[in-house]
Amino acid sequence: MENLLTISLIPVFLIFVLLEYFYLKKKNQSHIFRFNDAITNLNIGVGHLLTRLFTGFILIGAYTYFYNIAPIKLPENIWTWIACFFLYDFFFYWAHRWGHEVNLFWAAHSVHHQSEDYNLSVALRQSWLHALLAFVIFLPVPFMGMPAEIFFINAAISGLYQFWIHTETIHKMPKWFEYIFNTPSHHRVHHAVNPEYIDKNHGATLIIWDRMFGTFAQEVKHPSYGVTKQINTWNPLWSNLIYFSDLWEASKLMKWKDKLILIFKKPGWRPEYLGGMMPIPEVSENTIQKYDITPISNGLNTYVLIQFLLIVLGSVGFLYYFNILSPFQQLTGFSALLLSLIICGAILEQKGWVKYVEYLRLLIALTVINSIYYISFQNWFKITLFTSVLITIYLMIWYTLNSWFKIQFIDWAKIYLKK
Repeated sequence: MENLLTISLIPVFLIFVLLEYFYLKKKNQSHIFRFNDAITNLNIGVGHLLTRLFTGFILIGAYTYFYNIAPIKLPENIWTWIACFFLYDFFFYWAHRWGHEVNLFWAAHSVHHQSEDYNLSVALRQSWLHALLAFVIFLPVPFMGMPAEIFFINAAISGLYQFWIHTETIHKMPKWFEYIFNTPSHHRVHHAVNPEYIDKNHGATLIIWDRMFGTFAQEVKHPSYGVTKQINTWNPLWSNLIYFSDLWEASKLMKWKDKLILIFKKPGWRPEYLGGMMPIPEVSENTIQKYDITPISNGLNTYVLIQFLLIVLGSVGFLYYFNILSPFQQLTGFSALLLSLIICGAILEQKGWVKYVEYLRLLIALTVINSIYYISFQNWFKITLFTSVLITIYLMIWYTLNSWFKIQFIDWAKIYLKK
């Protein structure tokens, strides 16, 4: 059921992302959408959906366990739905706040903030790990006897609400709305790296918790986006792991007691013998140099876009048939899709090794797709085999002509002209 809902929402989200892009282009503000940044956001979003297939069992299992030991069970009526709305929003505030104020949680959540642009694609840039950590904060809700169906539907509605607030196309909502609800203006502050905006506006649907607990900030000047330490990568896997790596490197310089304390301290914390709390750097739109790499060719960008669309189609099929696939097919399908996401990032970064690995990835994808069809959908196997072989050959030629071969050809031409 959840997979079917996810599948139905994927095209809706992508259509709204496209609509925002064309609207901004018409307004001569298309710089708010950079291709490499937006594609990375979307790739991370696809990875989030895929990893949730496996982490979801843990979350549902934990919720069920605490619900079963709850001293009371709440009835499924309108008042329970209303209570769940406020309870979920309240605990989301604290889970989100911890996601910014505790190193362990920030390590998982920070991926959502890494984009240096702010548009609807950023809403889909969701952590692959944060739900596993943050869910601990929500466990009082099932222990209060809240039915799982009501809780998870409220969580889904909250997630849908938060999609539209990731935009610069809406300046301000009416004052009464801005006072009660989270809005694009409030959430732009939340995504900013300006010192006065750091760790502000953690609300999901409501902004009242921030007003109550002293973490509210009004949008005054235009925010600068991203994280205080640029990650400089389009790799979706590394984006999810980079702050864990930073914590590991920082801990190497610390005493054993401080190594343990580090994971529960605020981001930027260091013991006094290492200089104490690291200052938040002053930023402005004029001083920030966004991470960017000029593409080898427009054809290569189009190639990456086509790969993304194929990954989305593959992910939709994987989500739809996930429950009838064998564990081995689930693992191989997931691995092939994850590898494709990583390679797309490597192509955007123009990594030297990718010119070899991309051909291998295409062959792996070809093998995995046809293996699944041969075992589980034999009636379609011959058609799938023929079609996928033709597409793979075409993609190999396309990639060759628009990537390393083009660079090599230009180098040859320069040498020839010099002669």
